[in-house]
Amino acid sequence: MTTRNLTCATTAGLSRAVRALAREHALDPEVRGRLVLSAAEAAGAALRAGRETGLEWAYDPGAGLLTVVLRTPGDTGPAAELPMAPDAVTEDEVVWRLPAGPPVDDAEEAPGGDALAAEELRVVLAAADALTAEHRRLKDELEETNSGVLALYVQLDERDKQLRTAHGQTLRELEDALRPPLIEADGLELAVHYEPAGTDAPTGGDLYDWFVLPDGTVHITIVDALGHGVTSTRSALNVTHAVRTLALEGHRLQSIVARTDEILYPFDRAVMATVLLARIDPVTGELWLANGSHPPALLLRRDGTARYLEARGRGIGFPLPGSETPLTERLAPGDLLLLYTDGLTESRRDPIEGERRLIEAAHKHLQSPIEEVPGAIAEDMHTVILHPDDTLALAVRLTGQ
Repeated sequence: MTTRNLTCATTAGLSRAVRALAREHALDPEVRGRLVLSAAEAAGAALRAGRETGLEWAYDPGAGLLTVVLRTPGDTGPAAELPMAPDAVTEDEVVWRLPAGPPVDDAEEAPGGDALAAEELRVVLAAADALTAEHRRLKDELEETNSGVLALYVQLDERDKQLRTAHGQTLRELEDALRPPLIEADGLELAVHYEPAGTDAPTGGDLYDWFVLPDGTVHITIVDALGHGVTSTRSALNVTHAVRTLALEGHRLQSIVARTDEILYPFDRAVMATVLLARIDPVTGELWLANGSHPPALLLRRDGTARYLEARGRGIGFPLPGSETPLTERLAPGDLLLLYTDGLTESRRDPIEGERRLIEAAHKHLQSPIEEVPGAIAEDMHTVILHPDDTLALAVRLTGQ
């Protein structure tokens, strides 16, 4: 292995020397260009300071490696940022080891430095053009992909709208299936409002039932089963069906809650529900209430006086379920009776404050058309909701006609 060296005093001289040795060992033009730039940058500070730079190179034919050593006493420049990363760097040396062929002695035919630099520039431009073309191709593919993704998003959005529409229709049909039809009872006006705790569970444990008994009195059941969603709906349906059966069989009002608990216990031992039962004679205005741990009904007289009708009892699934002697009251024409679940009064987690606000809301809508009353009261009560819950409000007004 023969070692050769020379000393360079200028950047131009160093570049010519590096370009010549690289050409002599048939280095690729791109590699050659990087090596020339790297040597010039590494030695630039020393040459500008007037210090000569040594250039040494040796070829190992066995390994096929060309070792180039640049000696810059006291300053090797920014070696870490060179176009061609060096293999070794010391305080005053930068070393490159490159795969290369044996030296070729064709000095007479070798192109000049300008021609070699032009060749290196053409290689760089060709690489830049290739990168530009690749960038353009990738940009076109990205635009095409984005266009396809956008079209897919549009399709998915349309599909989502269709699914939401179908889902909403199904839920409305389910709600209608759970809701008993409006009854006709001369002398009474009835209306109801139901609002689930969340739109993802449009049914819950708050249900109602109303029907006319053979003697002409109207029976109303309000149920609030523990929990939310379909599971609590099933429990509430079991309660309303059992209550309806017992009422139509002629059981006394005060016995129905306890009897319902006995009927359901073998089939649904997990059921826990509060119940409020009301019987109203549309002719006389006579009212009977039986309670099972449920919030009291609100009676608002036509003259504006209001009173909660407290009836004692324990709910279904509670210890010692059942109702005590029914509370009796007489409605007068224009009086408003409001039956509800705790979601109406406990949205702010203070039942006492909620009952006070409920009286205010009922006063506000006392003279409104009956079909508007439950929804309007619920809207006033839910201006702030800290504790969302299923909400049921049922309004009854005696017309006296």
